Amino acid sequence: MLTVQEIMSRPVVVIRSSATVQNAILLMRAKRLRSLIVEKTDAIPYGIVTEKDIVFKVIAPGENPDFVRVRDIMRQPCIQVSPQATLREAAQTLANAGIHRAPVIEQDELLGIVSVTDILRKGHPDPPSRDELARRIQLALQQARIVDKEDDQIEQECDLAWQIYEEMAALWPTESLLTPSPV
Repeated sequence: MLTVQEIMSRPVVVIRSSATVQNAILLMRAKRLRSLIVEKTDAIPYGIVTEKDIVFKVIAPGENPDFVRVRDIMRQPCIQVSPQATLREAAQTLANAGIHRAPVIEQDELLGIVSVTDILRKGHPDPPSRDELARRIQLALQQARIVDKEDDQIEQECDLAWQIYEEMAALWPTESLLTPSPV
């Protein structure tokens, strides 16, 4: 089973709590990010500032991002995820907190960040190719007892093929094995 450590994004872009929101906006644009982790100090734990925080707490109320500090709008302490957590545990943590991303922290050290997107993109192995489906069907047909009557043989082959398809589809429910591949 995959763990958070195997799918988390790194390195993590960190900003100081004393930085202005304008600095955070510029850094987010430059790095093409939707959030920044606010560095930990002796006095405060890790925090997080998201584009949503900036829009809701600075832009919408008409505040000037040049004069608002990250510490004034960040969320801290932020929800954290352990690198050993399973993807299911991480997804449950994010869902329970109603958030889209969280830093991965172990023994007070920032290791990475995990997001809903990471879980969706990297959380499942690639579905098998149609070649794998065909190979498994062929193998099953070779091992099956083929009956004499042609109609019964066709029915048996269809039953075997469908059984294998259903087994494989159960492993990869989000993608159909029979959809045409792009040319």
